[in-house]
Amino acid sequence: MPFSMVTRSSRESPSVAFLQWALPHLGLTWAGFRRVRRQVWRRVGQRIAALHLAGPGAYRSYLESHPEEWRLFDSFCRIPISRFLRDREVFERLARDVVPAIAAASGRRGEHLLRAWSAGCASGEEPYSLALLWCLELRTRLPTFGLDVLATDVDERLLERARAGRYRRSSLREVPLAWIDAGFARDGEWFEVRPEFRSMVVFQQADVRTELPNGPFDLILCRNLVCTYFDEPLRHRTLGRLLSVLRAGGAFVIGKDERLPSGLPGVEEWDARLGIFRCSANAGPSTPREVA
Repeated sequence: MPFSMVTRSSRESPSVAFLQWALPHLGLTWAGFRRVRRQVWRRVGQRIAALHLAGPGAYRSYLESHPEEWRLFDSFCRIPISRFLRDREVFERLARDVVPAIAAASGRRGEHLLRAWSAGCASGEEPYSLALLWCLELRTRLPTFGLDVLATDVDERLLERARAGRYRRSSLREVPLAWIDAGFARDGEWFEVRPEFRSMVVFQQADVRTELPNGPFDLILCRNLVCTYFDEPLRHRTLGRLLSVLRAGGAFVIGKDERLPSGLPGVEEWDARLGIFRCSANAGPSTPREVA
């Protein structure tokens, strides 16, 4: 083994070494979790304490002898980082030409209801951002069209927060002041999404790795999830399944700093700098992978 590898390995903390061992068991990649490892380890540490185990090595042994524990460990690996209009220029591009182009194609088919899916919606900021964008920016430009938004996440606790629609000011830092006044009711330090916008979004518990809602969709947002945290085989399978419910000509949006894997069929660039792609043809479903 090269000396550089030995030196790096010797500096690894027990928690890092544990995560590097455990994450691949779930089809997750250490590279994606490196920056958020402390958030994950805080939850793991609480579990170790609850089990009265000695440390990471003991928890590894516990996982190996209790296969059902993997599902709980999987829940520790969820990273619910979100805010309204995150990467605002992405939403500006959607409003400027992406959604109008999708609507034009829909109109040529004689359809006037657009369907959007926010996959991995966390506590709801992204799907509500779509509702705000539609009502405050696009509806007057597309008066004959409507928009329905489905938002899914694996974590029911986050979905409960999303359905409540109450957020602190820090979650709204990229939202224009006029939109805050129009879209939210102030309740002390909380900002509550007004009913007009909440009614556009349906929240549903689903694991993007194993469950697929009924399509087709005209717009799918799956940002900072699959292309960040999933390893390459699981990433390819999951993206293929997502694209299988995206209408040809529809838009597929990943995180601004993410990259689609090479060789993924059925997609072409719309604005790759912003993570926006177009479905050139349905990629076709693939078999979902069960969580360990």
